[in-house]
Amino acid sequence: MQNPSALYRFETDADLDVPRPGVLVVALGAFIDAGHIQQVLGGHLLETGDPEVVASFDVDQLLDYRGRRPAMVFDTNRWVEYEDPAMLLHRLTDRDGQTYYLLSGPEPDYQWERVVEAVRELVVRLGITLVVHTHGIPMAVPHTRPVGMTAHATDASLIGDAASPFGRVQVPGSIGALLELRLGEAGHQAVGFAIHVPHYLAGSEWAEGALASLNAIVDVTGLNLPNDHLVTLARANQQAIAAEVDQNDEAGQVVRALEQQYDAFVEGQQRPSLLATEASQIPSADELGADFENFLRTVADDDTDRS
Repeated sequence: MQNPSALYRFETDADLDVPRPGVLVVALGAFIDAGHIQQVLGGHLLETGDPEVVASFDVDQLLDYRGRRPAMVFDTNRWVEYEDPAMLLHRLTDRDGQTYYLLSGPEPDYQWERVVEAVRELVVRLGITLVVHTHGIPMAVPHTRPVGMTAHATDASLIGDAASPFGRVQVPGSIGALLELRLGEAGHQAVGFAIHVPHYLAGSEWAEGALASLNAIVDVTGLNLPNDHLVTLARANQQAIAAEVDQNDEAGQVVRALEQQYDAFVEGQQRPSLLATEASQIPSADELGADFENFLRTVADDDTDRS
């Protein structure tokens, strides 16, 4: 492995001589992030936490630019703007003045083990006490019921009696999952939350899920993080979704079927997971996607107009 320390550099305006330990929230993307949970949550934290950049990573070594080309702006007869990707470690403060950190940016395409070791070095150097990762996964659940999540950690005491709808499964890897695994192997504490996002909202920004993610981080870390903006955004988001469902008979039928399934599960039906149900009770993910194509496009457009 090449030297992990060469992947990042400390910024000159960040005072690292005075120890300021805290929690590290990781938002580096994943194989899937239904509801854009990381994007909404990360943006909220940066807007409310008075951030300063502590370290930056050399993304030229980590990204496949041809696989996901950065946007550029052409104006009449010349190039005027380039949205250069950045992987940054920010230092922020909560409402009580407590320090915490946010690592955000695109998920690296290359050198995952080296990136993980570089983050571990930063964890040690900065005195990080806990690493937290969160993202969204699509589930057959309705938006009208409490938001569910799957919690996982290097130490079971971090998540208490949190129940999981899954058993032992194999899924595509992500940098956040690998980071949690390697940190646990090295004796560091890390915890993650997979927010259960309704299938039909997987492609839209779902503020309700981001709010649930924020609350989970507050519960496990004790940080006093502001939530006013997310509460307002979630309320508007829910109202827009409700209005669209009311105007779409097929959407309403699917949501009602999901509600019946969810309520039956809560009432005590013995199923191994929320996904284990009769095929006739609920459309498949493909059917949901086909039925809701126009519906999703409208909701996404509404979210864009409000942002």
